[in-house]
Amino acid sequence: MTEQPSAAAPSAGSAHDWRGLAEAAARVVSWQRPGPYEVAIVLGSGLGQLADAVEEAVRVPYGDLPGFPGSGVSGHAGALVAGRLSGRRVIVFAGRAHFYEHGDPRAMRVPIATAAALGCTSLLLTNAAGSTREDVGPGSLMSISDHIAFSGINPLIGEPSDARFVNLVDAYDPALRQTIAAAAERLQQPVSEGVYMWFSGPAFETPAEIRMARTLGADAVGMSTVPEAILARFMGLKVAALSTITNYAAGMVATGPSHQETKDVAGKAAERLTALVKAALEDWPA
Repeated sequence: MTEQPSAAAPSAGSAHDWRGLAEAAARVVSWQRPGPYEVAIVLGSGLGQLADAVEEAVRVPYGDLPGFPGSGVSGHAGALVAGRLSGRRVIVFAGRAHFYEHGDPRAMRVPIATAAALGCTSLLLTNAAGSTREDVGPGSLMSISDHIAFSGINPLIGEPSDARFVNLVDAYDPALRQTIAAAAERLQQPVSEGVYMWFSGPAFETPAEIRMARTLGADAVGMSTVPEAILARFMGLKVAALSTITNYAAGMVATGPSHQETKDVAGKAAERLTALVKAALEDWPA
């Protein structure tokens, strides 16, 4: 009988311990379902339905994976799901840790590094976001074309190597975005493209901040995704991202946004998001 590899991991003393943690986590996943894998997917609030669509799935709680952060946000399951989706070998992160939970923009560094260690070459990020555009309302899907890191916080601060100077031109890969657009056209499902602005959260933005965001060219606002995109590019992964628009941003309608609204609308749009991701994966570039 083969014993499951130990989840014991290096201590947190070294700046490079995250690599060892990721390798240890990858061994735990590989023991339960061998790879290699192709695509990693991070699920945002209320989007767990996509994880349920994975075939031949093995589910590993984050608590069983060394270096994985806990998430205390309702609507996030906190498990890694390994299996197949549209014929692709995928790693799905059912839930993410946010900067506002831990005060650390590197919170998802070990999970993303684990995906790379398992062979993934691309990362698809999903999130729930607020729209700054009147023509893109709740329930819409948006493919992210670029981002604005309004918080000024960067997950590569403290990285000692020159690899920290990451080129973020085309951070959201044009070929992957085109694949998503083509899938949306096949499904006759409208999907806009836009710029996502990252706010630290957890409080929602003020109407004045939203007026600023619109002036700066942001089409959607949210509390995630940007640190993960930067970390993925740092690790050499290609990145695409999809926002489920769950509300109009603060000041655009009479009532302000709420987390319950975020979960409710994201849940209702999850079926369309799942269909779009599955269709896009059919033609996902190798």
